[in-house]
Amino acid sequence: MTEPARFSQPYYAVAWHGDINGHLRILDQTRLPSEIVYRDCKTVEEVWQAIRSLQVRGAPAIGIAAAYGVVLAAQQATQPGGPDAVLKACDYLATSRPTAVNLFWALNRMRQVVGRVHYGNVRDLQNALLREAHAIRDEDAAMCRRIARVGAQLIHDGMGILTHCNTGALATAEYGTALGCIFFAAEEGKRIQIYADETRPLLQGARLTVWELMQRHIPVTLICDNMAAVLMRQKRVQLVLVGADRIAANGDTANKIGTYGLAVLARAHGISFYVAAPSSTFDLALPDGKGIPIEERDPREITEPLGCRIAPEGAVAFNPAFDVTPAELITGIITERGIIKPLTHATIANVLGSPRKSKEADQ
Repeated sequence: MTEPARFSQPYYAVAWHGDINGHLRILDQTRLPSEIVYRDCKTVEEVWQAIRSLQVRGAPAIGIAAAYGVVLAAQQATQPGGPDAVLKACDYLATSRPTAVNLFWALNRMRQVVGRVHYGNVRDLQNALLREAHAIRDEDAAMCRRIARVGAQLIHDGMGILTHCNTGALATAEYGTALGCIFFAAEEGKRIQIYADETRPLLQGARLTVWELMQRHIPVTLICDNMAAVLMRQKRVQLVLVGADRIAANGDTANKIGTYGLAVLARAHGISFYVAAPSSTFDLALPDGKGIPIEERDPREITEPLGCRIAPEGAVAFNPAFDVTPAELITGIITERGIIKPLTHATIANVLGSPRKSKEADQ
């Protein structure tokens, strides 16, 4: 029996290696949990493919990777068309995945650098872009630590917690959102039992969340997605804690497919349902979840999961990668600025401020 690969030191989903002439290194999440494989991305095309193929995934990590992808594009830029080439790279990276708003948020910040920096040569622009990418990465790391500290207050000794998909260090700069709350609670000495949905069809819960929890020696039990109701009925779960890829101004939340069903089940069983996400995941230009674009992926991810055919040749499959959970089913949203509850336009605006310009409108 093959044991899950283990790290002897902290692991990072994305990291920049070197100076302005350096490159992006990602931990290939399609190879976990059996193998630890790093991939060096040295072109914007390689970053696009890494995001699209889920070698790097998780809304914050996608945004960070894209920001560094812009730096790689700037490395190849030459005057006088350097700034235009960088802006084209931003547009190109924005096509990699449509739902995670952090992608567009990070790329918009990189565009703003091009627009505001006075550069006498391309190297000045390159250095400014690298500084901004580093800032995006560092800010996410700090936000996740604050989210973890805030969210851990909701976790009590002896609690059973159900989570969906992966929201740990693999999905962010270094610590995590929903899983970060769990990590922090465990570090405080709270005895907790985690139940991780396998998260069909690509099994991010089984492959990644269970792996991350085992790295930290936190008790975790893997369940099939359709077992959650039984656990709730048996009163093994006192809290459902998930992440988010985009949150509208009213609190409607897009997250990995299956999240909406968990929220319905939690409401039926009287269980608190919390979302943990940084402020960068909010799209306040969208009044509600109806406007959130939902990525549909290759049907073969269902008919041939992980390369193993389980359906007849020619079978038709429907494969939305995300669903939208209505705000009325969410107890609260844990952010780096505090817990937002109840969810209304007013309570969200009071915590996060005025709506930003639509990310897609900046493309």
